[in-house]
This record gives sequence, structure tokens and C-alpha cells, in this order.
Amino acid sequence: MSHVFSAAPVAPKTALWMRGAAALLAVALLGGTGSAMAQDAAKAGASTASAEPAPKRGGTLTAIIQPEPVILTAALNSAAPTGVVTGSIFDGLVDYDSKLNPVPALATSWETSKDGRTLTLKLRPGVTWHDGKPFTSADVKWTLEEVWKKIHPRNQATFAKVISVDTPDDLTVVLHLSEPSVAILSSLNSNGAQVLPKHLYEGTDILNNPYNNKPVGTGAFVFKEWSRGNYLVLERNPNYWDKGKPYLDKVIFKVIPDAAGRAAALEKGEVQYGVLSPVPLKDAERLSKLPTLRVSTAGYEWLSPWLFADFNVERPQLKDPKVRQALAHVIDRNTISKVVWFGFAQPATSPIPSTLAAFHDAGGISYPVDLKKAEALLDEAGYKRGADGTRFSLDVDYIPYGDDFKRTAEYIKQALKRVGIEANVRTQDTAAYTKRVYGDRDFDIAITWFAAFSDPQVGVSRAYLSGAVGKNIPWTNGSGYRNPKVDAQLTAVQGEADVEKRIQIFKDFQKTVLTDLPSLPLVELKFFTVEAANLRHPAPTGDQVYGSFRDFWFEDVKAN
Repeated sequence: MSHVFSAAPVAPKTALWMRGAAALLAVALLGGTGSAMAQDAAKAGASTASAEPAPKRGGTLTAIIQPEPVILTAALNSAAPTGVVTGSIFDGLVDYDSKLNPVPALATSWETSKDGRTLTLKLRPGVTWHDGKPFTSADVKWTLEEVWKKIHPRNQATFAKVISVDTPDDLTVVLHLSEPSVAILSSLNSNGAQVLPKHLYEGTDILNNPYNNKPVGTGAFVFKEWSRGNYLVLERNPNYWDKGKPYLDKVIFKVIPDAAGRAAALEKGEVQYGVLSPVPLKDAERLSKLPTLRVSTAGYEWLSPWLFADFNVERPQLKDPKVRQALAHVIDRNTISKVVWFGFAQPATSPIPSTLAAFHDAGGISYPVDLKKAEALLDEAGYKRGADGTRFSLDVDYIPYGDDFKRTAEYIKQALKRVGIEANVRTQDTAAYTKRVYGDRDFDIAITWFAAFSDPQVGVSRAYLSGAVGKNIPWTNGSGYRNPKVDAQLTAVQGEADVEKRIQIFKDFQKTVLTDLPSLPLVELKFFTVEAANLRHPAPTGDQVYGSFRDFWFEDVKAN
């Protein structure tokens, strides 16, 4: 089955663009300069490459958001639904094009010292928060020091080498690093490093600040209303810094829990946009053939998403690596890819996805389906079958993001039964799931997906660093894995300036965690977007899934 169903622009093959992106980011941070003029020109060129008619102003875009966000501030919660909504409320310091080159947003240029230990960002003048207060370097400094380095699940590692921040004037931010960090420039967009308004957060309980759910940003759209369980409303920012934009008057995110209902809403035109595979996978090809819709896998390059199973290594039955290895020999990742995910996935062999080609290396460690070997490992671990054929039972919790994740859990239940392990699949909402896994640690196997992003330091390290275990920080180390060697490896890459040495450290890391197996990589995901055929926008950027609607418009503008 082909997974690019329309004439929508398609990004280059991931193995090629990722190598280029990794090299560019390394050069940029280790002594390169970001030219505002050149990068703005490149960004404009991408928008005008095809003979597009002039954008029309007006209309309301109705989009699907599923599941409903638990918070509206991506600086504090990196869950996908939060990122999708807030990408239009907050701008990032940079955006990324389809090849993952950083292009100007709130930062117009950036320059790194020759030794890689100083990164200077020049901010865009004339930008205001939605409440009219000016956006300045003080906002960036405060957010980096108080949020990114202390609270954010990914950025605690990404910005770990930043030892101080200077703000010589309102439009200049200078990051001083103890060692070079090539990952920083790959995480400065709105989702990776969302800047919060210092004047509304300083001196408050950040995690419980009321503005987390009525956000004040700098983006093209202003938060208006959140009717929980129903919809979110954003309205056009009349004072947006990018004059003339946005074109749309309003964006409404509808909460539609039922997958068939989402497909019907898109087919009827009641909804015009949905990301992260918003409809049942079996419906994607059918919808792609309708003249009123487009279906495309473009715009997800920044994510590099993979699905995995966290084994709670603190549970008696799962403490022994032999048990975890046995489970790996039972679970058929080809079946998950082809049957459970309808071909919108490929088997994962490592926690670093193959899209990160420079870093990906399973080191020859694999777990092919082998029931006899699985049975032998379980026997060796002391879990022999009882009189009824059962060894023990486990609870399986899946991220409640749709039926595809539930089917994955149900498949694992069936697979484990073949070697005498009974599994109980549990269902809960997102808030309960994250508390159970990352706070209470009341689970045996948890199924979730992470984005690796354009550098494994940004998206993969968080799943194995021990510092966040049990702290109720969602989307971090759910397995409870603690290995000083791995902690040292993942700390070392944060300041390693030599690209080849970083790659080797990550390869050694993969061998260790694939042997210990606190988490089992299942599949690399291939998300898709469904949108109305009359919805127009430039070619998808590499991070469009979390991007802004500022450049979107309708050929046939509908009255509000």
C-alpha cells in the first residue's frame, strides 16, 4: 500500500535528509552563523515554489484534536495533542523546513562561537504577547532557566550544558555552555522549546499557573475558549508580527473520541483538517480517493516516531532481563506493522529509529520470534508453567490515543498467552495513564510512542536517563531503568563536539539497552494527515504537525 495518496508535496527520503540535517545542525552550532536574509529567502521560496494563487482572507478552519489535551502549554507537557493546539498560539525561536534546516521565527539569526560554547540569538523586534506586553530576551532567559532546565521532560537533557544566559539587550540572548551541544538547534521550535511569558509566570507555582490552560502566546492565533470534552477555539491575532497573517479568522479544534466519527466528519466536510493519523488506518486509502480530501505523510520528518513497550523493571516478574528478552522473542513486530497498523509502520530494531540513519545501529542484537527460546528463558528465570499452563499474569496499559494503540495491546495479550503468560489490558484516559506510568508506577507493561526528533539526544535519551524515574514527568523513563553506564553515555553526548564520537557513543548505548531491554522497540510509525482539498498552505515543513496555521487559507472562503 502506498502511503502518499495525493499531489501534496512530499519530503525527501528520510535517510538522506536526516544525514544532511545532522551535518547542518552540527556545523551551525560548532561555529556557524544563521543568516536571517538567506533563511527568510529560503522560507519564502518554499512557499512560492508552485504557482499558487494569492491567499484569500477569512473563514474558519475546523480541525480534529484527539485525544483532548490535558494542558495547553507545551513547555510543561510535551504530549502530542498539546503540541498540535499550541503550535498556533506560541511561535518558536525557529521553525524547520522539510529538510530540517532551522529557519527564522522569533529569532531572526543565530551565531555560535568557534569553540561551540557560546550561542547568540537575535530576536525579532516588534513582537508582543497576546496581552500586549513586549516579547523580549528576558522571557527566553527566564523560560530556559526555570522551565526548560528544570521541568521540561526533554529539555532538561537538551539544555543541560547551558551554565548561564546573558541578555545584553531586549533582543539578544547569549547562551553560555560548559561544553558544545549540537542538539540545541534541533529543539528550538514552538514544540521543542516553547517560550512562556515571564510577566505571567515569574514568582508563581509554574505547574499550577492558571495560564497553562488559558495560554498567552506570541503566535498567529489567540486562545479564546476551551469547552472541555467538546472543542477549543482560537481567533486571529490582529497584532501578529508577520503582517497580513494569519489569513483565517478562526480555528476550532473539535474533540471527536470515536474514530469512525472522525472519518465521517472529514468526509462530510464538517472538519477540514486532522493530523497524526486521525481516522482508522483501514479508511485512509478510501478517503484519499475522494475529490474533496487529501491524505499525505509529509510534515512528520521532525518527529521520527517509534512505538515501544516499557517493561516495569521494578516488578518482580520483570526484574530479570531473561524474562524481558523472552517477551521480545514472543512479540512479532512484523505482525504489528502489517496487521495491527495496516502497513503504516515498519518493525523497529532499536530505540533510535532508522530515520536517524547516522545514529541507528542495533549492533547485531535482535529478537526474532522464537517461542522455544522464549519458553527456555522463562524456565531459566524460574517461571515454569503451572498445572494450568500459566506462568504468571501481567497488566498491559496502552497510551489512550486511539484504537491502533489498543489493538497493539490486545495483540501483545494474545502473543504472551502462547508462552503461558496471562495479560490483562487496561483502559484509562491520558491523565490517569501518565500518572499510573510516570508517577505511581502501577503497571507491568506500558505501550506508548515517543518522537526521536532530529537527534537522539533530544527524543531518545529521556526514555533511559534515570533522573526522572517516579517523578510524574510524562514521556520520560517509564520502565524505571537505572544504569550508571547508560546515564554516563547519555550525559557524555550532551557535550561531545566531535560528531563521529557522538555517533559511536549512541551506537554503544544501543547495544547496552538492547541487551538489558528495559523497553522493547515495536515499530516505527508512519503518521498521515487528512485535509480538505480546498485548504491551501505552503509545502509542509518538517515540523508542520506541531506548526502554526498562520499560512493556511481556503480557496472558497466560508462565512463564519
